[in-house]
Amino acid sequence: MRSTFSINWNRSVQTRKQRKYRHNAPLHVKSKFLHVNLDKKLREENGKSIRVKKGDTIMVMRGSAKGQTGKVERVSIKYTKIYVTGIDRQKADGSKVLIPLEPSNLKIVELEKRKSKKANIGKSKKVESKND
Repeated sequence: MRSTFSINWNRSVQTRKQRKYRHNAPLHVKSKFLHVNLDKKLREENGKSIRVKKGDTIMVMRGSAKGQTGKVERVSIKYTKIYVTGIDRQKADGSKVLIPLEPSNLKIVELEKRKSKKANIGKSKKVESKND
């Protein structure tokens, strides 16, 4: 396997190569790893999964926080982790820190308002020139 990321890499049974692929992927590919399954109501309009964004309401499906819901506070593309308000742990000094969650363990319950790319197709941005 190459030492750098290759888009032509197909697949491997070896987990070390799978981890290496995901770790060395550029940000535009890592962004695709942040797709989260949708609730049944939302699947009719948007398909099976969609990329999670700040402000979306999610429900944790697996792990120690299973069943909890909250709003997405931060999305880390670099580490492919999602941070949700209300799902935190207490540190030894008493302060609270958000727990990083894997996108595969989450389900989107409510979407934040998004801009439709389809609505913008065909509309060209006009540059106004100033004549003084």
